[in-house]
Amino acid sequence: MNDSSADFSKLQSRTFELAIRLAALFVLLYWCFILIEPFLLIVLWGVILAIALLPVFQRLSRVLGDRPKLASSVLVVLLISLLVIPAVMLTDSLIVSAQTLAKSDGFKLMTPPASVAQWPIIGERIFDIWQRGATNLPDMFDDFEPQVRAVGSWLLETVTNTGLGILKFLVSFVIAGVLMTNSAKGVLAAQMLAARLVGSRGPEFTQLCSRTIGNVALGIVGVSIVQASFLGLGFLLIDLPGAGLLALLALVLCIVQVGAGLVSIPTIIYVFSTSDLAPAIIFAIWTMLITLSDSVLKPMVFGRGAAVPGLVIFLGAIGGLLSYGIIGLFVGAVVLSLGYSFYEAWLAENRELSSSAEG
Repeated sequence: MNDSSADFSKLQSRTFELAIRLAALFVLLYWCFILIEPFLLIVLWGVILAIALLPVFQRLSRVLGDRPKLASSVLVVLLISLLVIPAVMLTDSLIVSAQTLAKSDGFKLMTPPASVAQWPIIGERIFDIWQRGATNLPDMFDDFEPQVRAVGSWLLETVTNTGLGILKFLVSFVIAGVLMTNSAKGVLAAQMLAARLVGSRGPEFTQLCSRTIGNVALGIVGVSIVQASFLGLGFLLIDLPGAGLLALLALVLCIVQVGAGLVSIPTIIYVFSTSDLAPAIIFAIWTMLITLSDSVLKPMVFGRGAAVPGLVIFLGAIGGLLSYGIIGLFVGAVVLSLGYSFYEAWLAENRELSSSAEG
């Protein structure tokens, strides 16, 4: 009886000690998460960029004489030049558009060209609405003034978040550069972590991560950024009203796999109605070439593209945008695609085990 009581006391003591250790570990992990949570999305996007650009970095490093630091510095500068500078230009345009819409009493429409009335089917109706708005916009918007101001305020908030997102991009580019410079250690650490998580399938797990991130980040997000940037450049050169807002909308549509046509086609019609024929034709050719370029760029530059359904990318991009702002648009598409790839791999493994058991 005494031995049983002693064993029970030891069990109680060990259980209590284990509970204290687990509680301390939980508190420590939770505290660490709270401290890094503001930087988590930035670091995650930096990791995604580093993985996606790793093959490019390795080739560039060999070209530069096995100088990884120089190669990563060149890539970071190129990322800033190709992405951040156009984004700043478009954000400036977006700010102007948002401020104009927020102050509806200062917003004025130009008189519609007579050619608008000649458009098939809807021309006369559009001309009448446009003419009414150009002559007496305040009265036209009297019933919708609260909604218009709310939309304007939302746009201003979006502009602020976009500017913060650009700053996050800058930091994530630097993080990606550091990670690429230490890519050998990073790959080893990823393999060790995968081995701890999934055992002998660790190498397969890391290859799946790398392939999915590369396909989505470059084949989907990368091409979308290129398209939106060049479309925005055309909008700015033709002095299109709301160029920044239109470019941002084109970026979202491209990432969610709807395509930029919903933005480019109406802008072409608008430019033909308001500009001279020669610049309108040049703008139309430029815009359509950029709009259709994804069908060439994805298979030519990025090979297979992303073997992920468009609905998964759509949900990830929109969910990321609503949850985390502009940077969440990119991270969300990649993360949800990665989760879908894991799900597919898990189903495939179960099918293989079932087939082996039946055989």
